[in-house]
Amino acid sequence: MARRVSIYSLPKVTLYPVILLVFGLGLSAKVTFGAIHGIIPVAIFAMNGIRQLPPVYARTARAIHLSHWRALIAVLIPAALPEIVTGARIGFSLTLLGVLIGEMFASQRGLGFLVMNAIGLYDVPTMLAIILIIGAFAVAADAVLLSIDRRLHHQTA
Repeated sequence: MARRVSIYSLPKVTLYPVILLVFGLGLSAKVTFGAIHGIIPVAIFAMNGIRQLPPVYARTARAIHLSHWRALIAVLIPAALPEIVTGARIGFSLTLLGVLIGEMFASQRGLGFLVMNAIGLYDVPTMLAIILIIGAFAVAADAVLLSIDRRLHHQTA
């Protein structure tokens, strides 16, 4: 597990030129850069959630002769859902950050581009308005995901 997680310590900004070479300027590069930021935390939380399940869940699935895929879908994922949602909450924040960084450095549209454009033009009101919009969206989305996260953790406790 430690080797799989250690690759995540690589600064993702250093990968952006490679992503631009592969995908070019545009939406696909921004989506890829955002996904690189968010996929790994979701995967780590999902793996840990499944690893921490009581062994009786897997034994019960085997006892009722569920296939590996059916056991995963019907037993393991629902039981690990609180941890998966926690990972999604953290992954969402990191993905939003990744997309904004992508827009700031190599994009011709998007909120990140508008912020960089406003910085270049010394347009403080526009810059602050965009930052407030991004901040309000991020806080609202995190609040919704946190509410779901707490509800799921409360049900399993």
